[in-house]
Amino acid sequence: MKIVRIDEGFQRWDELLALILSSFAYMNDRIDPPSSALKLTLPSLADKARLEIVYAATEGEVLRGCIFLRPEDDCLYIGKLAISPDAQGRGIGRRLLAVAEEVARSRALASLRLETRIELVENHRVFVRWGFEKTAENAHPGFTRTTSIEMRKPVSV
Repeated sequence: MKIVRIDEGFQRWDELLALILSSFAYMNDRIDPPSSALKLTLPSLADKARLEIVYAATEGEVLRGCIFLRPEDDCLYIGKLAISPDAQGRGIGRRLLAVAEEVARSRALASLRLETRIELVENHRVFVRWGFEKTAENAHPGFTRTTSIEMRKPVSV
């Protein structure tokens, strides 16, 4: 397994989009509103990657996972952490998270931040095992109920 930075030379947008959509597919009938992953297109994914810091986990030539990182004022936001369904449970997410921690340290950001849907309690448990704590409950625009939770993990700088 190799972790590589996705840069301007990356050309495998169709594979990356397929990876994200397949890893998020289990949510489709469980969350409301639907995942923003469903709105991604090849051009919008490429634009997102240009604006953010992106890493991919590869096994040989196969994409197995990815993580999108966006520096904020006091933290590093983790978005679109995706692991191929056939590669889940093999530590790829933890390896990508370790990269996120290194990026946060290199930018003197004291924590990692992510959001996960309220319905996805199994994800909440995984993130707690990885050192995250719930810090907020949020509602998507147009919703009066909680639709997501925010979680943070301190990073020693």
